[in-house]
Amino acid sequence: MNIAVIFAGGTGQRMNSNSLPKQFLMIHGKPILVHTIEKFQSTPGIDKIIVVSLADYIPMVEDLKKIYNLNKIVSIVSGGRNGQESIYYGLKEAKKISTSQKDIVLIHDGVRPIIDVETIEANIECVKKNGSSITVAKSSETVLLLEENNVEDALDRSKCFLGRAPQSFYLHEILNAHEKANQMNKHDFIDSAMLMKFFGKKLYVVEGPINNIKVTTPIDFLILRALLDAKENEQIKLV
Repeated sequence: MNIAVIFAGGTGQRMNSNSLPKQFLMIHGKPILVHTIEKFQSTPGIDKIIVVSLADYIPMVEDLKKIYNLNKIVSIVSGGRNGQESIYYGLKEAKKISTSQKDIVLIHDGVRPIIDVETIEANIECVKKNGSSITVAKSSETVLLLEENNVEDALDRSKCFLGRAPQSFYLHEILNAHEKANQMNKHDFIDSAMLMKFFGKKLYVVEGPINNIKVTTPIDFLILRALLDAKENEQIKLV
């Protein structure tokens, strides 16, 4: 079984929206979260979807599930105090429906809607082959290494990649890593990939769309709208 855990628990303070958290902001007639979930809904290899939401917005997610016929959603759970804890709650919920040690979980941001079926399927296949799959995108900019506000070096761009999502693992392995981290009182991992690396897991990568941005700031929102406008008008192919 392949389970997507969609993390939609952020409050979106950097978005400066007047009302709703960023994942519920409307774009092209749908909330950003719906655009994201629909990509997993339409992927043949995804069997079930779990959404981790802000507690107060669980009824809204329930309504969206019905309105947009997102029938692969099997559970909507409340998030935690931070991203790591919220993902842990999603993984625990996934464990309830797990039937095999070979069950795969794909962890994805609810505000990262420009993902495609090919990348999702590639994640699944990479986990089957290697035991992990971290979606990345090539860096199109020069990355500078600074020391006390001075440029120390320019990194080799051919070796620089941007960490994206989904990040995918065998469910029992990532859940076990989270439980170990909890026992060690370590709650500050930047993402699941770094958590798994800390416990010695080798991380393999799948290259995904460069435009698979995370909508965090007002600028991100405007970029997303421009990308979707261009796609709708068939001006560009989002790759």
